[in-house]
Amino acid sequence: MSQPVTTNPLIIMLINMTVVFLVLIALGFVIKLIHKIDPTVRHEKKEPAPAQPAAAAPAPEPEPVAPGIPPEVVAVIAAAVASYGYGVDAIRAIRPIERNGWKQSGRDMVAGRTLM
Repeated sequence: MSQPVTTNPLIIMLINMTVVFLVLIALGFVIKLIHKIDPTVRHEKKEPAPAQPAAAAPAPEPEPVAPGIPPEVVAVIAAAVASYGYGVDAIRAIRPIERNGWKQSGRDMVAGRTLM
């Protein structure tokens, strides 16, 4: 067996880190090259569409909202539903659920236990 080139751990670390980052950079270039020559991607030329005045859309019907819910909360709920890809018409009603709170929930949980 031959002797190792170096036993200094700092030089070994630097060599290893250099190799790792060079491989990562090479992979990045390969990925960019694949994106450039990918035959499955359609490269369509986008032509600017002529500007047409937009027709006024009819106003959507207001959702049934329980009294006491601020409009900001309704807007946030509608935005959250829209972020999942659903339309505003997917919202049927917005109403608060009844909650007992943490204290009462704990009491209900303990009361529901049975002794063995």
